[in-house]
Amino acid sequence: MDLPTVPVPDEQAHRAAVARHAESAVPAGGLGRLAELGVWLAGARGTCPPPPPERPRIVVIAGDHGIAEAGVSVHPAGMTAQQVTTLHHSSSPVAILAPVGGATVRVVDVGLAAGGITGGGQYRVRPGSGRIDREDALLEAETTHAVAVGRAIADEEVDAGADLLVPGSLGIGATTAAEVLVAAMTGTEPVAVVGRGSGIDDATWMRKAAAVRDALRRTKAVRHDPLGLLRVAGGADIAALTGFCLQAALRRTPVLLDGGVVPAAAALLAEQLAPGAKAWWLLAQRSTDPAAGIVVERLGLEPLVDLGVRLGDGTGAAAALPLVRMAALLLAGAAPA
Repeated sequence: MDLPTVPVPDEQAHRAAVARHAESAVPAGGLGRLAELGVWLAGARGTCPPPPPERPRIVVIAGDHGIAEAGVSVHPAGMTAQQVTTLHHSSSPVAILAPVGGATVRVVDVGLAAGGITGGGQYRVRPGSGRIDREDALLEAETTHAVAVGRAIADEEVDAGADLLVPGSLGIGATTAAEVLVAAMTGTEPVAVVGRGSGIDDATWMRKAAAVRDALRRTKAVRHDPLGLLRVAGGADIAALTGFCLQAALRRTPVLLDGGVVPAAAALLAEQLAPGAKAWWLLAQRSTDPAAGIVVERLGLEPLVDLGVRLGDGTGAAAALPLVRMAALLLAGAAPA
């Protein structure tokens, strides 16, 4: 994939923010991560002090996964559509928390088995992804199309005025695919990446571990090829999230990752496709998912808080959004010593 070079955040604004905090009446280190967050935001926004995010946007990418048929979740295959409906009715956790941080939520159907629920239209790649322990998730053309869809969605949001983006995911079986991708990219054994996901019991965990093992074997020839991995073991939603994350960086737009394993796997793939993209990302909170922890270590991202939220729909990021605004306000109001 031919991509332009990822721009770097504004060094002058970054240095100005560091100096502004150093010259303030607050003792050195007194604001902890809040000061670091403000400095990061200054570099990402290209000005010091940075304006607080006025139009943060949470974009939830929805898609079904054939691997759900292997009994890897407490939810039955095809239940993703019901989760999307709950989000639309503003009764899901991310929909409840988003307004607290001034964010709005958009959900996009790229691969629900039953299409049309979100009016996906041009964004739909296919009805569900293949069962990755037995077959490829996507065709080659579907993979590149899904990444392009994610990039187009990011472009739309930035062009509409979004000044901070949060990628989210909804999909039964998506964590299983994400764990396969993380294991393949990092050389980690299946048992070390498999988490409890939807709250699975021991028997379901064993089925999930077996599914990850079998799918991981199928990735052997493409482990150093991000697009190949998405084709063999990813899915339309994860490919779109990958495109979304890398395009946000190309558009100089800060991204708040919520720590869920699905957006985390997409971010790791995006960094491989567009080296340097991670400079535009901030990690909201630490997930309990082992695969997410591996990604965080690989990307060198330090979470703002440790909430233990393992949802990937943007809930963790929505909870941390007020901290981003606070950091900007603190930097703007820093009084000289």
